Amino acid sequence: MTDLPSPVARLTRAVWRAGTLRDASERATPEETPVAIVYDGSTQAVMMASPTDVEDFAVGFSLTEGIVRSVGEIESLEIVPHELGLEARMWLAKDPARQLGARRRAIAGPTGCGLCGVDSLAEAVKPARLVSADTIVTSADVHEALEALSRAQALNFETRAVHGAGFFRPGHGLLAVREDVGRHNALDKLAGHLARTGEDASTGFVVLTSRVSVEMIQKAAVIGTGLVVAVSAPTALGVRLAAEAGITLAAIARGDGFEVFTHPHRIIEGAQDARTGAA
Repeated sequence: MTDLPSPVARLTRAVWRAGTLRDASERATPEETPVAIVYDGSTQAVMMASPTDVEDFAVGFSLTEGIVRSVGEIESLEIVPHELGLEARMWLAKDPARQLGARRRAIAGPTGCGLCGVDSLAEAVKPARLVSADTIVTSADVHEALEALSRAQALNFETRAVHGAGFFRPGHGLLAVREDVGRHNALDKLAGHLARTGEDASTGFVVLTSRVSVEMIQKAAVIGTGLVVAVSAPTALGVRLAAEAGITLAAIARGDGFEVFTHPHRIIEGAQDARTGAA
C-alpha cells in the first residue's frame, strides 16, 4: 500500500510588493485530496479534504451524518490510497447498513461542502439533537482555549490556509485539535477522534476557527458538547438551531472578548475553577 499524500505542497510563485516584482520563491500550500466515503462497498460521498487524520474523518462523518449511532457500529475501517485520491472503506453492522439506502447523498462537492447533494430541503435544516451538558466554564477558559488552538495548529502555521477544531476541558487544557482545508471536515475529524478515544464531550467545549453555520451546530450536537466557541461570526440559522438544541454559542471570539448568542448560563466571569467554584 502506498503512503498517504503529503498535506502540504511547496509551490514556486512570483511576489509583488509595493508595485515591484520580487524574485520567485517557495510557499507552503495545503493540499486538497478527494476522499471517498465507502460503506459496504458502495460510495456514499466524496469530499475534498486535507489528507490527514483520515480515519478520524471517516468515523466523524459517519456519526455526524447519522449513518451510524456509535463508533461500535463500524465493524472495520481501511484507508486505501489511489492515484486520484483516497478511499475510506467501512463495513457496518447490519442495521445501519440496511438503513443506508434511504440516506444516500452521492456527494461530489467543493471543499468542506456541508449540504451538497442532500435529498431534500428538510434534510438540510433538520433539527439538531437536544444537548443536556451542564459543564460551566469561565471567560478565562474561553480565552485559554482560543490561544491554545492557535498554538496547536501546525498545518495552519505552515500554510495559513486551513481551519481548526479543538476540544478543551477546563482544568485540563486543549485535549485534541484537528485541521483541514474544510471547516466541516475539521469538525468531523474532531468528532471522530473523540468517539474513537471515548472522550466525553459534555465535560468540555468545542472551539473553532471558522464561522458557525447550521451544519456546524448539527455536528456539535451529535458530538454532545454544550458549548461552541468560534473565532468568526455565526449565521442567523446557526444561532436559532443552537438555541433549539440547548447549545451555548459564543462567537466573534478575539483576545479582547467574545459575544454569546444563546444559553449564556454556561459561561461565568473570573478565572476560578469552573468545576468547583474554588478560587
